[in-house]
Amino acid sequence: MSRSMALLLFLVLVIGGGLAIGYITLPGEWYAGLVKPSFNPPNWIFAPVWTILYILIAIAGWRVWDYGLPRPQQFWWAQLVLNFLWSPTFFGFQQMGLALIVISLLLVAIIGFIKVTWEPDRSSALLFLPYLAWVAFATLLNASLWMLNATG
Repeated sequence: MSRSMALLLFLVLVIGGGLAIGYITLPGEWYAGLVKPSFNPPNWIFAPVWTILYILIAIAGWRVWDYGLPRPQQFWWAQLVLNFLWSPTFFGFQQMGLALIVISLLLVAIIGFIKVTWEPDRSSALLFLPYLAWVAFATLLNASLWMLNATG
């Protein structure tokens, strides 16, 4: 398989998967009815931010695959699974506490990817820094939503 075809497949997998999951698990009335923290961003910001992040994630995944780096690939796949699991957990099942666990594990996987990729392919590690920042913010947002809307 050519390098450019492999990159295209990574882009289709990550962007396509992310957009499909986002479409299937649109926030809806339940999310609209939640008490939000003061720092909650407007809904329109999520799609463009995630599209950019998915492009960076795909390129980083392709790079570690292309360079044959097995440990970074393990972290890359782990973060992708956790990333794709969060929306159904939060929006689909409306389980904010469980979603907080998922996103916390996602944060650990992202940090792990950056750590194991830093020496062999710093560019891939750097591609994950905006993702790390956004998921750290999203973790805080998830925790805040859970605390503000806890019942019982």
